[in-house]
Amino acid sequence: MPKKLIINAFDMGCSGLQAPGLWKHPDDKSADFDTLEYWINLAKLLERGKFNALFLADVLGGYDVYNGPSNIAPAARAGSQWPVLEPSAVVPLMASVTKNLSFGVTFSTISEAPYHFARRLATLDHLTQGRVGWNIVTSYLDSAARNLLQGEVLPPREKRYERAEEYLQVVEELLLSSWRDGTVLKDLGKGVFSDPDGIREINFHGEYFSVPGPSITHPSPQRLPVLLQAGTSSQGKDFAAKHAELVFITNFTPESLAENIKDIKNLSTNVYHREPDAIKFLQLITTVIGETHEEAESKFLEFQKFGDLEGAQALFSGWTGIDIGQFAPDDELRDVGSNAVKGFVSNWTKLSPGEDENLKKTREYVAKQITVGGLGPVFYGTADEVADTIEKWVEVSGVDGFNFTYAITPGTFEEVVDELIPVLRKRGLVWDDYPEKENGEVLTFRENVFGVDDVHNPHDPKFVRPSHPAFEKRWRSGISKEEFELQKNTSAKKRKL
Repeated sequence: MPKKLIINAFDMGCSGLQAPGLWKHPDDKSADFDTLEYWINLAKLLERGKFNALFLADVLGGYDVYNGPSNIAPAARAGSQWPVLEPSAVVPLMASVTKNLSFGVTFSTISEAPYHFARRLATLDHLTQGRVGWNIVTSYLDSAARNLLQGEVLPPREKRYERAEEYLQVVEELLLSSWRDGTVLKDLGKGVFSDPDGIREINFHGEYFSVPGPSITHPSPQRLPVLLQAGTSSQGKDFAAKHAELVFITNFTPESLAENIKDIKNLSTNVYHREPDAIKFLQLITTVIGETHEEAESKFLEFQKFGDLEGAQALFSGWTGIDIGQFAPDDELRDVGSNAVKGFVSNWTKLSPGEDENLKKTREYVAKQITVGGLGPVFYGTADEVADTIEKWVEVSGVDGFNFTYAITPGTFEEVVDELIPVLRKRGLVWDDYPEKENGEVLTFRENVFGVDDVHNPHDPKFVRPSHPAFEKRWRSGISKEEFELQKNTSAKKRKL
């Protein structure tokens, strides 16, 4: 039997997302991202399609590198991920109109103090009944750093990941080690809401943070929401191998995707001693589906006509950190500029219908490809042809699922729900329905991904597996404060050895 794929949707509190300029298309509603109806309708549609989750991306600054410095004009005119709403605000709203859909929310480790963020994360887990995950990012835009780090430039990647490691430790300690299981009593007879003997200070002291605790928020359904990660640098891969439960990857070929998955799995199993299936991998894709192949090609080309090339170059410059505007319009980008640009463009295998792969890769060429699908590949054709491509990618790469983003919304998602998923279901590639729990409880995000009968986590599938480094941080019922302190000190000594 083929494995059941994880099917996620990919969106953000902005217009266009990975399709700069397509908000101008008459059938696109992404410009309505600042309305309640947009998110309510999207959540209901995804739940009807039995999607596992909605992944909400985010940035904390504008794409202002292109023709810069600090030039927000191209992104602002095009609506290229500017303006942007704060992602967590819409999650409780969508949770209120769904029962099974989960939500992965992007939060940066430079965005706010970990004490404050731990409360935000636990609040979301409570209000969704355990249907939330945290996509851990370290940020990559200097425009964000200038506003969040007292005007300082963004630290080097290595330092950002050191800070992120410590940030995560604080959040885990607050959520897992400052409240004992069962501490919230709500005992009407005794008039006791919470047992104070089940609450302790974490007294965390590190290089970047000093947080005494305890957490201001009581334990949530998952205790620690699902941990997601999206970096594929050497530091990002190591961080994912140690901590992540879901990893989002963007590659243009299944072969390169397979290499990235292999790298992270090797680190996870050989260095951090986690199971081979402890991390699920998802690839970003955009689909354009027609009743015939020709119709799909026609739709693809129609979408490109609405694309904004200046907005696309603003995104590209932000993604690479290199101002693409410094190159002449007819320059072959594989031959000029930094290694970042050369490498990025050399790996660019996206083609529009009818294009020659040997076409000169100029600024306009790259921008045109970005207008539909952004950083990820576009699978276009009939529903059966797109399903064939998905099967090929799974066979070659071993990927566990896909993040579906849109060319236009809700049209792209409607095609996936009504045309593609029925084909995938017939092939046994996706589940028929959300799993039911015997006790009638809501399916948590972790159970959604790993199953309610995870053989590696039989005692509490809502919590991280025993192989995860956060597992031992949980203060469990029946353990006194003194016993837990001794247990933590012993574990810390073992880790140092």
